[in-house]
Amino acid sequence: MTGMETEPRTGSVPTAGDGATRRLAEHIASLRYEDLPAALVQLLKDCVLDTLGVSIAASALAPEAKALYEHVQAMGGAPCATMLGFGGRTSAPLAAFLNGSLGHMVDYDDVGAGGHVSIATLPVALALAEQRRPLSGRALLTALAAGTDVHTRLNQAVRQPDWTIAQGWFPTQLFGYLSGAATASNLLGMNAGGVENTLGIAFTQMGGSRQMAVGAATHLRSMQAGFSGQAALIAADLAQRGLVGSREVLEGRYGLFRTYVRVEPDWQGLLGELGRSFPLLALHGFKIWPACGYTRAPNAAIQTLRQRHAIDPSQVRSVTIVGGTGGTRMLCEPIEAKRRPRLAIDAKYSIPFTCAVMLLRGNVTLRDYTDEALHDPEILAMAGRFHYRPDPEEALPVGGYSSLARPAVEIEMNDGRTYRERAECAPGDPDRPVGRDLLEAKFRDCVSFAPRPIPSGRIEDALAMLRDLENVADAAEIVDLLAS
Repeated sequence: MTGMETEPRTGSVPTAGDGATRRLAEHIASLRYEDLPAALVQLLKDCVLDTLGVSIAASALAPEAKALYEHVQAMGGAPCATMLGFGGRTSAPLAAFLNGSLGHMVDYDDVGAGGHVSIATLPVALALAEQRRPLSGRALLTALAAGTDVHTRLNQAVRQPDWTIAQGWFPTQLFGYLSGAATASNLLGMNAGGVENTLGIAFTQMGGSRQMAVGAATHLRSMQAGFSGQAALIAADLAQRGLVGSREVLEGRYGLFRTYVRVEPDWQGLLGELGRSFPLLALHGFKIWPACGYTRAPNAAIQTLRQRHAIDPSQVRSVTIVGGTGGTRMLCEPIEAKRRPRLAIDAKYSIPFTCAVMLLRGNVTLRDYTDEALHDPEILAMAGRFHYRPDPEEALPVGGYSSLARPAVEIEMNDGRTYRERAECAPGDPDRPVGRDLLEAKFRDCVSFAPRPIPSGRIEDALAMLRDLENVADAAEIVDLLAS
C-alpha cells in the first residue's frame, strides 16, 4: 500500500506527544482480529446490530431522510454500496454519507466517549465491505475495533470539564473524520504510511461545530457522521492513489488539539497500552429511549421516582431539572421553545418534552415523536410544568460526553410533597448494561418502520448472521438481507 515517508524533525524540543500520529497509525495498521478480547468482539457485534436497526428506522421516520436520499441519487456514482432502508446502490462515499446521516436521525444510536461512535465507523466499514466484497466478518470487526478505539482514545485525551460545550464541538463529527479514516485504512490493509496519509487527508476536511444545534436544532445535527464518513472514504481512496496527507495531525502546531480543542492533551490517555487495552469496553452504552443522550439521566431519575412513589402524573404541579452539564442546560433552554418543540428533531433535543413523556407513560418510544405526539395536549401540558435551575455548587465532570451529565430531578406535587432523585447511571450504560435480547427486540421494532417492508424471514436470517458475525465469510451479505 502507498505510504510515503518523511525525514524526522530536527532541532525541536521533544514532548510527550512527539510521534503521536505515527504511533497511532502503526497501531491501526497492525491491529488484527486475534488481538481483540472476546468481550470487545461481542460489544462490536451489538454495535453493528443496533446501528443497522436505527438507520433503517430513520429512512421512514425522519422527514429529512428522503431529501438526502434524493440528493444522493442525483449525485450518481458507481453503484456499489446499499442505501439502507431505501434500497438501491450508490458509490461507497455517498452510501457512507447517507447511511451515516440516517444513523443519527432518530437519535436512537449508541452513546459513549466521543459521542456516537458506531455511526462514525460502521457506515464506512459497510460501504467498503460491499465495494470490496467479499470481506469477512472478522475483517469488519477488526476495522471497527480500530476505528472505535481511535475515536474513544481521542475523547479520553481531552481532560477539560464539559469541553464539547465549552469549546463548541460535536465530538461525533470532529473525531469521526479520524475514526472513519482508521476504520477504512485498517479494512483496506494499509501500512502505517498509508494510514498516516489517510488520517492527514481526512483531517484536512474536519469540522463539527455545535452551532448546528443552538436554539432550534437543524437537520445538520443528524448529518454529522454522514459528512465525516464520506470524507474518510474519500481520504482512503486518495491515499491509495498516492496523495500525501497532512503530517502530525494530532501533535502538530496546527493539529487537532492545538487548533480545534485548544488544550494540551493527555497523551497517555491517547496512546497508552495501544493494542492491549480498549477503553470502549468501559465507556460505551446503548440507548433504550430514542432521544438525545442528555435526556437519559433525567429520564432514569423520573422512572425511578414514578416507581418508588407511585406518582400520579395528574397531580404533578411542577418538575425542575437541577444542574447537570452545559448539555443539560442546552436541552432545557430557551424553556418555552423546549416545552413546545415544532419538529421531532427538536423534541428529541428537549428535556421538557422527552421527560414529560416519561413522566406520563413510564417509557419513551419512537412513536412519541410523531406529528400526533408533538401536538398531544397532555404531553404539552406536562412539558409546560418543566423548569430548569442551574446548580452553581455542582462541579463539572472532566470530559465532554452526555453520559457524564447527572442533573437532579425535583417533582413537586399538588399537595406540597416534593420528591428528588439524581440518577448515577442510565439503563444501557456500562454499569447498567442491556442484554442482547433487548437489543434484538429494539432492532425488530426499528426495521418494522422500513419504507419497503422487509420479510420477517430475512430479518431473522440477518439476526442469525449478526450473532455469528465473526464466522461470516462475506459481511456484505447482511446488508443484502436487509436491503429493500
